[in-house]
Amino acid sequence: MSSARVDYIAPWWTYWLHNFPHINLRFQPIDNSFQPEEENYQQSLIFLACLAAAGLGLNLLCLAIYLSCLCCCHKDEEEESKKPNSCCVTWSAVTAGLITCIAVGVGFYGNSETNDGVYQLTYSLYNANHTLGGVDSLVTGTMGSMKSGLHQHLARLDEIFATRGDYVQTLQFMQQMADNVIKQLLGLPDWEEAKVDLASIADQTARVEYYRWLTYLLILIMDLIICLLACLGLAKQSRWLLTTMMVFGVLTLVLSWTSLGADLASAVGTSDFCVSPDKFLLSQTKGVIGTDIVHYYLYCNQTLSNPFQQPLTIFQRSLTTMQIQIHGLLQFAVPLFPTAERDLLGIQHVLNSSEASLHQLTALLDCRGLNKDYLDAMVGVCYDGVEGVLYLCLFSSLASCAFTVMLCAIPRAWRHIACRERDYDDINEEDPFNPRARRIVAQNPNLTNMHSFCSYSSSMGSQTSIHPPAPTVSNAPMSENMNQAALFGGNPRYENVPLIGRGSPPPSYSPSMRATYLSMTEEQIRHFGNDFQA
Repeated sequence: MSSARVDYIAPWWTYWLHNFPHINLRFQPIDNSFQPEEENYQQSLIFLACLAAAGLGLNLLCLAIYLSCLCCCHKDEEEESKKPNSCCVTWSAVTAGLITCIAVGVGFYGNSETNDGVYQLTYSLYNANHTLGGVDSLVTGTMGSMKSGLHQHLARLDEIFATRGDYVQTLQFMQQMADNVIKQLLGLPDWEEAKVDLASIADQTARVEYYRWLTYLLILIMDLIICLLACLGLAKQSRWLLTTMMVFGVLTLVLSWTSLGADLASAVGTSDFCVSPDKFLLSQTKGVIGTDIVHYYLYCNQTLSNPFQQPLTIFQRSLTTMQIQIHGLLQFAVPLFPTAERDLLGIQHVLNSSEASLHQLTALLDCRGLNKDYLDAMVGVCYDGVEGVLYLCLFSSLASCAFTVMLCAIPRAWRHIACRERDYDDINEEDPFNPRARRIVAQNPNLTNMHSFCSYSSSMGSQTSIHPPAPTVSNAPMSENMNQAALFGGNPRYENVPLIGRGSPPPSYSPSMRATYLSMTEEQIRHFGNDFQA
């Protein structure tokens, strides 16, 4: 059957997906024909989704084993080993970021392609529903006018022409023609008996597609934001941000595998339909619409005869005969029965409207309109739709790989940051040359100002150390203080002057000097500084 098709050819990826093994939940192989109402076929699609769930479980298990090994491993990181670890974390983050960007690009393209295919499907369904609705409306209207309007006019004319037997026989002949027209209209297929409302199907499909498109759009944006924030946490070495992104990374990993299972099941099921759509449609319309009519619309080639040709021809001939009879009555009976003119003109109007409906009905019943809608729907579903779903499967796979790499890199980065902070904490905070102590003093200006003993410059290599001043407060005159300033080089400096650019390294001091300095009260230190400023 499918070999006779010349207009529609299923794409190669639908055959590839159609050949996927179809196994039910009892691990029994089943037929891969599209049978959505069969329980075994439904289980085969669920089995594909379960494969993605198994992949998710295996992925999480591998991550758990990796994290357990990372936590249980307590190697001492030497200075030489820190650079390779940091480089490994950096390249892992770069790799995860690149894969995420590629995955997001593929996801946006696949989401757009799927949306275009579904839109083409709904558009074709609306057009087909409009065509079938127009056929039903024309048939119903024509039958109503023949049964009610034409019958009333003929009944009144029968009373008027009661004295003329030949005119009465003409009216009876016209009644027989009208009944024949009604009989031919009743022979046309009643699309409503198929119990398929294409408009409602299109509405539901469009609604589901909108929420699907919006969900994937949010997932794509979330993946990109999580990747960017994770890279920012690595750059800023923010442990809380990395921990938060790790939690969201696990959530995104679960969503990626879930979407992969749903997309894979949808792609395989749709491909089963796309490989042989005629077979499914014939099975759905069996007993409701004739097989010859379904073939006429599905194939629409010159070798098939129009199944509506005979009833439409009889309809046309009956209308032509009735118009000839009415034209004769208007010409010969009206001069004898003037009161019959109104009913004869009424019958002529009914016949003219019925003829117009006949032309519209002939155009709507032609196979080219519905066949075009059918082909457009198949191209939208099987080409754009399935192709877009395959790109979404690729997006889910790439996203799961990217976030797996990211979840492996974040704990190592977190541990590297912790090691650096631990090594930083080993520095003596009481050391006045400790940069951390300087930051603490700068952030807390209310703390005691501890002036360094190396705040005075010395000549190049001539002075290596400076003895601390006596703990007592100096009461010497101004000249004595000036002499003391000259003794230390004549150019006093204070701790807020940077050490960069000195001619010699800062002088060392003994523990006794530190004890003497720390034993000074805050008032003595302030007074000592004021003396040097003076």
